[in-house]
Amino acid sequence: MSVDRSFPAEMVRLALRLDRLEPGLVEAWHGDPALRRGVASEPLARASDLATQADELRRRLPGEDLARERAAFLDGELSALGSAARRLAGLRVPLPVEIRETYGVDVALGDPDRYREAHRSLDALLPGRGDVGARLAAHRSADELPATRRRAAVSALVTALRERSRSLVDLPADEELTLEFVEGRPWSGLTRHLGGHRSVARFSVDGPQRAGQLARLVAHETYPGHHVEHLRRVAAARTAPERALSLTRSPRALVVEGAADLGLDAAVGPGWGPWAANLLARVGVRTDGALAERLDEAMLPLQHARLDAALLVATEGPDVALEHLRRWLLLDEARARRVLTFVADPHWRAYSATYVVGYPMVRAWWAGRPECFRALLDRPLVPGSLGSSDVRNWADRVPSGRDVSTTDGVDHAMSGRPFC
Repeated sequence: MSVDRSFPAEMVRLALRLDRLEPGLVEAWHGDPALRRGVASEPLARASDLATQADELRRRLPGEDLARERAAFLDGELSALGSAARRLAGLRVPLPVEIRETYGVDVALGDPDRYREAHRSLDALLPGRGDVGARLAAHRSADELPATRRRAAVSALVTALRERSRSLVDLPADEELTLEFVEGRPWSGLTRHLGGHRSVARFSVDGPQRAGQLARLVAHETYPGHHVEHLRRVAAARTAPERALSLTRSPRALVVEGAADLGLDAAVGPGWGPWAANLLARVGVRTDGALAERLDEAMLPLQHARLDAALLVATEGPDVALEHLRRWLLLDEARARRVLTFVADPHWRAYSATYVVGYPMVRAWWAGRPECFRALLDRPLVPGSLGSSDVRNWADRVPSGRDVSTTDGVDHAMSGRPFC
């Protein structure tokens, strides 16, 4: 049997070799099983040698005569793999450097003036008077999803979102999504591809879940989010074998997380709050959908404070980061410490960038066009392909208000937007 020595296959081998040193670096490989078996039979490589291999492949890439978009994707994957190999070899770099090498974006602390403006928006939206943080805490408590209704609520949203997603993308006739409700997990939801057209979406039953946020979580994990992206990736791998590889941390991961967060906007659009509230009412869950939608929009600029906290842990220490979270995200100490646990974890600290900057970046690029959402799923787009690698001002480019379909003020702010 001949051995595939193509450039994409060499990149995949590099990733699988690194995954042996850091299990979980490769989220999934759905290509030729013989390739993985071949790597598994090799002597264990040294991280420093794999870092050199990544650099050598990046130097070879310009001579491979690949389409620009595909080359940008491969370059981003190799940059992330090289960064991971150097860290495994013992090199320590500042967090902004790690994020740039891994996710292809430049980051900085957020603007406090934007945070203050977001607080003023919340003050105008939340019922009652007095301290905004206390009123937001009261709203969160009142909007908590009853534990006994969690399964029914998630199932109802999955069914409705599957039908909505059919208008966006073609779903295989044999696609299958299994729902599981689990305990003892630090996350709210997690979807894993099982091969073929099957996925399992797991939802935590441990922590509190707000009813008004449930639709975005479910859309993120299922339709048209991660489950659908898995289906489209399997299809894309037929013509681009490297797409059968899914890295946990790479520039593509940032775009994929942003697209998953965008799922609710793409499948339902403006008015998703009342739409979700009507569905949930049928299974005995009450929430103010209109308010949930407005609060979701108002809170968007504040999400950057999570990334701020990751940056501050490394430069100012965890106490400063904790206070920053409490001040700007309006969290009580217990909630703030849960966020801090994630952003301070050496393994996950850089991953905060995918959640914080991925959504505003892809939402500004998408601008309400179905064909652009399909492009986010089907094409190997990375941050540089979307027009900019500097995400510090992306949230400023997101159209404001409930009508997010307009491109006014977006096209003029970007350059190099590809046709979608």
